[in-house]
Amino acid sequence: MNAPNPLHHLAPPIHRVLPGSLALLAFITFLAPQALAQPRLRIATFNAENYLVRPANGRTVKTMPQRSKVAELLADLNPDVVALQEIGDPEALSDLQGRLRSRGIDLPHADLARGHDPDIAVAILSRFPFASRVHHTHESYLLDGRRLRTSRAFAEVSFHPAPGYRVFLLAAHLKSKRAVGVASESDMREQEAILLREKADAILHQDPDANVVVCGDFNDTQDSPALRVLRGKGTRALIDTKPAEPCPSPAPARRVTWTHHFAREDAFTRIDYILVSRGMAREWRPEGTRVHPAHDWGMASDHRPIVAEFDAADR
Repeated sequence: MNAPNPLHHLAPPIHRVLPGSLALLAFITFLAPQALAQPRLRIATFNAENYLVRPANGRTVKTMPQRSKVAELLADLNPDVVALQEIGDPEALSDLQGRLRSRGIDLPHADLARGHDPDIAVAILSRFPFASRVHHTHESYLLDGRRLRTSRAFAEVSFHPAPGYRVFLLAAHLKSKRAVGVASESDMREQEAILLREKADAILHQDPDANVVVCGDFNDTQDSPALRVLRGKGTRALIDTKPAEPCPSPAPARRVTWTHHFAREDAFTRIDYILVSRGMAREWRPEGTRVHPAHDWGMASDHRPIVAEFDAADR
C-alpha cells in the first residue's frame, strides 16, 4: 500500500495543471519559497575597547577572557561585515579574526586603517572581498586658528555581497569626550564629522542612489552638532537605523538603545551608530537590526555591539 502524500491536501497535483518546466518551477516555488528569498546582509559595528595583544603607551593588553567575550558577542550577531574601533595592530585584528572563525564566523578579508593615534586603529572584517579600499589618514581642519588632525583614520571600503549589488562602507571613531587643551572636544568632534560627511557626499555626488553605510563610534548623542552634520539634509540625508534591544513581548515597549557606559558619570548613552543612505534604506530590515542585550557585555568592552540587516538587492 502506497504511503499517503503529506502535501496532497495542500495543493492539487501540479503536473495536471502546468506542463513541463512550468510545473517544476511552480513545485519548487511551493515547496521551498525560502530558496527564492533575497540574500541577507548584516553589518555590525563595535568599539572593542583597547583590543591590544601587546601594551602600548599606558594601554594594557586585553586579557584572554576579554578577547573571547568580544568574539562571543560579535558571533552572536552573525555579521557579514563588522567595523571595529580601538584595534591595536594587525596582530590584534588577526587574533580577533581567528577567535571569530573558531565560533563559525569566517571573515577572511581584513582592513586596518591607522591614523595619527599610534596605539589604536579603525578596522573592518568582511566575508566579501573588497572591491575598493581607501584610508583617509591625513585629514585635518582649522579650528580657533589652529590646524588640527583627526586622531583616527576613516576607513572606506566597498564590496559586493551579491551580484550587481555594491555597498560602500565608511567606518570611523570620532574624537572622544576627553577634554584636551587645544580646543573644545565637542567642536573637534563636529569638525571631524564634517570631514567624514564629505567622504559620504563624494560617493553620493557620483550616484545619489548609491548604497552607503556610515558607522562607528561617534562619541556623541543624536541631537549633537556632530550627528546633525553626519545625518545631513535633503535627498542626501543619512537615515539613522537606531538599533535597539530585541523585545520579546508583542506589546509596545520602551526602546532600549544605549550602546556605551561612561563609568565616571555612571551614564548610559547611545554613541555608536549605523547610518545609511536613502538608496541603502530601501533594503533595510528593521526587524533584523538590534543592540546586543547580553547581561555580561561589560566583560568585553564599555560599548555594546550593534547590527543592521539588509536585503542584498537594489529596490
